[in-house]
Amino acid sequence: MLFYRAALDLSPVTRAFVAELIAGHRDRIGSRWRALNPGRQALLVLVHLRCNETFARLAAAFSVGLATAHRHVTEVIALLADLAPDLREEMRIAASTTGTG
Repeated sequence: MLFYRAALDLSPVTRAFVAELIAGHRDRIGSRWRALNPGRQALLVLVHLRCNETFARLAAAFSVGLATAHRHVTEVIALLADLAPDLREEMRIAASTTGTG
């Protein structure tokens, strides 16, 4: 169980996965310093996605600026989207599971 003002019903594995994704991205782009470490950024993003917290509330809860909260969330959403298959891949998967391909 992860904690953020109240229990967040996500496994530590989820937070670790997102934190590793963030850390890898920061290494690739040569980022030296951020307001939040990868684990805290992961928690901020997961709180936003799971609880639909506003950027203003996230900023206050994590002691960062509003723009930083927004930037951290949009950055991770883009990283997660890059992991998702594109439409062509999804159509191939759907065709193979239904036997129409």
